[in-house]
This record gives sequence, structure tokens and C-alpha cells, in this order.
Amino acid sequence: MANIKSQKKRILTNAKAADRNKAVKSELKTRVRTAVAAVGTPEADESARAAVKRIDKAASKGIIHPNAAARRKSRLMKRLNAAK
Repeated sequence: MANIKSQKKRILTNAKAADRNKAVKSELKTRVRTAVAAVGTPEADESARAAVKRIDKAASKGIIHPNAAARRKSRLMKRLNAAK
């Protein structure tokens, strides 16, 4: 355990950020999974749009790397377009 006051505060702040990031990543995975499951159905476009929105939001907040976001979107759209 840290002895320095600022480091103790930093540990708490990091824990809060980790919880927030975990929630965002979890939702991101859920949206992508839902979009992949919906491929070939009428609601595929809407679920893909929601997944892409979450991917972009996570990238803009720095939760995932921008290149990782681009890769995930590319793979998702590739699957969606292959089914059409």
C-alpha cells in the first residue's frame, strides 16, 4: 500500500476509471455480439449501427485504440455485407 497521499488518491481514481472502462467494454462486446447474431435478419442494420456507435464512442474516450475500433467496425461490416 502506498504511503504518499497523492498516490493513495491515484489508486482510488484508477479503480474508478477501471470500473467505468470495464462497463463500457462489456456493453461494446454485447452490442457487437447482438449485431453479429442479427446478421441476415431485418433488424441487422439497426443493431450494427448501434454497435458501430458504441465502438466509436469507446475509441473517442480512449477506452480502445482507434485502430482497434476501425478493425472491429471493418470486421462487423464485412460480416454484414457478406450476408446481403
